[in-house]
Amino acid sequence: MWLHGGGWRLQDRTACPDLVQHFARHGYVMVSIDYRLAPETRHPGQLFDVRRAVRWLRAHAADHGIDPDRIGVWGSSAGGHLAALAGVHSATTRLPGEEPTTVDSSVQAVVDGYGPADLPGLVDLSAERTQGEDHSPEASLLGGAIRDRLDAARSASPALQVGAGAPPFLIMHGLADNLVPSGQSVALYDVLVAHGNDAVLYLIEGFGHGFFNPGHVLELGPAQTLDQGHLERNPQAPVSTRAVSDFGRALTERFPSASFEAVEAFFSHTLKPGTPTP
Repeated sequence: MWLHGGGWRLQDRTACPDLVQHFARHGYVMVSIDYRLAPETRHPGQLFDVRRAVRWLRAHAADHGIDPDRIGVWGSSAGGHLAALAGVHSATTRLPGEEPTTVDSSVQAVVDGYGPADLPGLVDLSAERTQGEDHSPEASLLGGAIRDRLDAARSASPALQVGAGAPPFLIMHGLADNLVPSGQSVALYDVLVAHGNDAVLYLIEGFGHGFFNPGHVLELGPAQTLDQGHLERNPQAPVSTRAVSDFGRALTERFPSASFEAVEAFFSHTLKPGTPTP
């Protein structure tokens, strides 16, 4: 299930990679969803929407050829953030404020593309307020600047919500990202591993923000040209990788650069029964 980017404020389910070319042809049922946007809907409304979509897929699995026990989520930027949140809360039956349900909201794999992971860490709380804080995407998501909404910011931070029992994570981030620092993904990887979870991290040299999207997807609107199309144009860019498991190390050895093929291999191992280690 793909989760689009757009700073939680823009875009819809059409803002996605070529899901047929990269995944459906390999035997996956691919779904791209809408979720309610900020500022009209604040956190955790977007997370509730993602979990509701997972439950819908699980409840209607037989109608669409889906294995209800093998659902993965992935996304770009804000969508990566929501995928990570869905993953770290995977074992939670019902979150505070969430509707009652008898259907499982868990996911079995997560791919996080350059999503914010520690929202308080995006702001120097010891410094004076900057002009943009009250108008940032995070302020729209939280209903106010991060420093004024610290409890909500912590709740919306995957790296601050991690416990044991999370599904496997693949995290990709460009080292030239000037919108979400790559240290956000490093922090998420470190805390996942510290709690005994499996995670793989790719840090890609020369890549900026938005590289999962194809060239025609303008994630933040027509005035914001990001790094869309870069992963398709350059699937052999130099990377540094981190992995904790035999599978993760095998993945990074087989795919020493970030690519859609590496993402597919990760999903293949985590979601397809009996798939050998890469």
